Order: sequence, then structure tokens, then C-alpha cells
Amino acid sequence: MMMASPWLVRHPQAAPLMRLYCFSYAGGSAAAYAGWQALLGPMVEVCAVQLPGHGARMGEAPLSALAQVVEAVAAVIACQGPLPFAFFGHSLGALLAFELARHCMRHRLAMPVRVFVSGSDAPALRCNVPRMHLLSDAQFIAALRQYNGTPAELLAHRELMALVLPMIRADFALVENYVYRSFLRLPVPFTVLAGRDDPHVDLAQLDGWCKETSASCDFAVFGGDHFFINACRAEVVACVADALALEYRKEKVTS
Repeated sequence: MMMASPWLVRHPQAAPLMRLYCFSYAGGSAAAYAGWQALLGPMVEVCAVQLPGHGARMGEAPLSALAQVVEAVAAVIACQGPLPFAFFGHSLGALLAFELARHCMRHRLAMPVRVFVSGSDAPALRCNVPRMHLLSDAQFIAALRQYNGTPAELLAHRELMALVLPMIRADFALVENYVYRSFLRLPVPFTVLAGRDDPHVDLAQLDGWCKETSASCDFAVFGGDHFFINACRAEVVACVADALALEYRKEKVTS
């Protein structure tokens, strides 16, 4: 049985076989995964992670240290019962999912059965990361336009941007202040997802993710830019569903 938490946005399922914890991109919220439950069906319970300062938690101060987020989410997940679970993260969310899995291993907590990392370079190969969170408001908004992830009408709305800009800036700080540290390979299979035309990810170096796992590492490339998870949502969720079905079959064999 799951405990209610402001960190998790979900539609409870009667008898799920597995949970999928989803982490959004910088400036996004749990709403990025709003349609996933219907596509995955009742066997997988989607639990979208809502960070402070996002969505219904807009009144809370956003966090700007990735380690703080990881520790807080780990504590929430530890209270959610013994059901097998997986992590899915896009962009900033990929780093969160990856470091959360490492945290679970480091502290001998229950491990995810699979980690999906989407729209992100391998953490050990990240270099020349721009420092957008240090830009002036005008420069930051101009840079956000290049990402194609924030609606143009929001970017043009001065009052609304004044409300959400601290949260978006804090999210970019999470990414841009991230420091990779070597650690043991995770004994968990990875699925690496990418957009064919993503200008922010080097497709030629995606295999760098394989060095972070001692298990299998699969790849799926979709049409679209950095936000292919929105443009190709049905295909992305189908890929996730197939991988989760495989992990469930493995769990049944070993249990």
C-alpha cells in the first residue's frame, strides 16, 4: 500500500504489478507524465515525482542541489511498500533517476528493476555544460526559447514568467552544478532513449551509459528533438511497457 506524499502524483491502480517513478526535465513537473497511466494500463502504476516549487508545490522553495532531491525522494520511495519498481527520467530527470539508483545501491535500499535514461548524455561524458542559471532574466528567457520546451505564450507573459523563473533557474542549477563521481557499476539494466535530432545530446557517445551498469544496456532512438518524449509519447511509452514486461517476467522466474 502506498503512502500519500506531496512528492508523488499518481492515479492509484487496484492491483499493479510494478511501479514506475518518473522524473521530469528542467522546468517541467509531474504533469509531463499525465497521459502515461492510460497508455501503460493498470498493471503499472505511474508515480510522477513532483519537486518543491513545481505544480501544486509552487509555493515551496525549489531545491538547487541534486543530492538534496535524491535523498528526499529515496526516503519517500522507501515508504511505498515492496512492489517492484523502475525509474524513468528525461534530461534533468535522467540524472536524478541515475543518481537515485546509485543512492539506493550505496545505502543498501531496494533497487529498481530497470532504469530508463532519456534525453541525456552519459554523466561521465558531460562536458562544456552551459551555465544558463547564471544568466540575467532576459538572457535566460532567450536561452529557454532555444530549448523548444517552454510554451511561447508563457515566455511572452511577463507576470507568469516572474512566478516560474526561480523554479526553472533552480532546475537548471541542478543540471549545471552536477558533478559526476566514479562509483560501482549498477547491477540494473538500462534503457537509453534519445531523439534523433536532439541538439543537446551527442548520439555518438550514448554508449557511455553502458559503463554505468553491469547488466544490459539497450538503446531506442526516436524522431524529434530534445522533447521527443512529448512528440513521440505513444512510441516512448510502448518502449517502456515492453521493457517493464520483460523485467516482470524475470521477477516471476526468480521469485
